Amino acid sequence: MNVSDFEMISRLVKERSGLLLTEDKAYLMASRLNPVARRHDFKGFDELAKAVRLHGDEGLLRDVTDAMTTNESFFFRDAAPFDHFRDLILPHMLEHRSSQRSFRVWCAACSSGQEPYSLAMILKENEAHFAGWNIEILATDLSRAILFKAVEGAYSQFEVQRGLPIRLLIKYFKKDDDRWRIDESIRRMVTYRPFNLLDDPSSIGQCDVVFCRNVLIYFDLPTKSAVLDRIAGIMPPDGFLCLGGAETVLGVSNRVRVMPGLRGVYGLAEEGSGDLALAAG
Repeated sequence: MNVSDFEMISRLVKERSGLLLTEDKAYLMASRLNPVARRHDFKGFDELAKAVRLHGDEGLLRDVTDAMTTNESFFFRDAAPFDHFRDLILPHMLEHRSSQRSFRVWCAACSSGQEPYSLAMILKENEAHFAGWNIEILATDLSRAILFKAVEGAYSQFEVQRGLPIRLLIKYFKKDDDRWRIDESIRRMVTYRPFNLLDDPSSIGQCDVVFCRNVLIYFDLPTKSAVLDRIAGIMPPDGFLCLGGAETVLGVSNRVRVMPGLRGVYGLAEEGSGDLALAAG
């Protein structure tokens, strides 16, 4: 792989997804795009790069972007955000959404579905408190291929061993040949659709809870700021935003502020102040 080809594909991926690829990711680009080259009947990476440079068809450009932006996920990743969802966010919704008996959750960049299904299992475990409620979990990702896997809801032994408590595996999954398939009652709780975080999320509508975890770390500062501002624009004053443990809004956005003592959980900031516009109790 020559420098020119790496830079050209890096620009394409950033323009289409926001993902910033540094020079040390050349090995990753080669390993992920060689299968794409074979799928499109190219002899190797060099032929694929030439086709991209000559403005390849949309299918090729989408496959290149998908391959570079697909990241791993696992059930109940990092634990703390899911504990906060169960112990803080759900009680807040019970108290502050009791009149409309509904709320919406958006899992942005959901990858292969482990995050939204983890939230769905928490809701299922607490369904007695939400009888008669309309709760929507919307999960989106740029990659249509990874969304297909998420919708299918079937995972390898390795995938279900990563973070999923054995009690929930037994309760909500069934063995299907060499994979574990999630129960239909859980799968139906999640709606999947393609969405690019570089786009305007107004079509998604207002969301009371947004999980956008371990995504911002791949963006440059202006892109991080724009994404956070757009997310803030569809949150209610007492909405919750969950980011990855290694992510921060400090110096990135003044639209959201950390909730004291809750790592990775943020709320909207009141205009012109540093206080949270939250009624978390």
